[in-house]
Amino acid sequence: MPKKRSPDASGAHTDFSGEMSYGDYLQLDRLLDAQRPLSPSHDETLFIIQHQTTELWMKLVIHELKAAIRQLQRDDLAAAFKMLARVSRIMAQLIQAWDVLSTLTPSEYLDFRGFLGRSSGFQSHQFRAIEFLLGNKRAELLAPFRHRADIHAELAALLNAPSIYDEAIRLLARRGLAIDDGALKRDWSAPYRADPSVEAAWLAVYRDTAHHWDLYELGEELVDLEDFFRQWRFRHVTTVERIIGGKPGTGGTEGVAYLRGLLAIRLFPELWDLRTAL
Repeated sequence: MPKKRSPDASGAHTDFSGEMSYGDYLQLDRLLDAQRPLSPSHDETLFIIQHQTTELWMKLVIHELKAAIRQLQRDDLAAAFKMLARVSRIMAQLIQAWDVLSTLTPSEYLDFRGFLGRSSGFQSHQFRAIEFLLGNKRAELLAPFRHRADIHAELAALLNAPSIYDEAIRLLARRGLAIDDGALKRDWSAPYRADPSVEAAWLAVYRDTAHHWDLYELGEELVDLEDFFRQWRFRHVTTVERIIGGKPGTGGTEGVAYLRGLLAIRLFPELWDLRTAL
């Protein structure tokens, strides 16, 4: 029998009594029920949605970075490039999102800040995962997650595994570029420190781009990524300063002073230093 035509003039299907709808696929009932303000403040909903959407984007960043690391391990740079480019575009979205939160004035934030208790973005386990995947390793950052054994174990595994930059360096060595053992067999849980042999290897790539084109492209994808990551952090600092000034953060940090200190962190130092040496 012919299908019954929709009464909608566009021909769109309208009967979902026995089929999966858009809302079903995206689990919108659960998603849209997850905003539960604790105060009567009108503006707390903005604060919650800003952070929840950031966490969703960060989930995708982690998904893409883990996949990019696997592709580097397989020497499949073309696939890794697509994933790294996607992460950079996600970072661009996150940077732009601070513009929305910056509409929150200090007075509006104070209307509900007391309801947050000690909860803080410092406790975002997904942000820590991104930092570890990018190479900003510090074991003490695991401490806020001791009450969640599952999250603590996942972060500890990332802390003790090579970062995406470690994998890029190992790839340089596999391609025949001279890398000292100290950069190839180091303690992965320790912060990365610039290595002269790594800078020399990247310089060789950038001085003969025709011969090392895919490695050259990898270097630029990583620079793009760190560039966007730095901008994200900078917009975070300026937005927080605009809203709370010099007050301590709800999680106990020094607030803006703490965030400013993070701006000095360099994830892929040799890729920036070589620009001076070229």
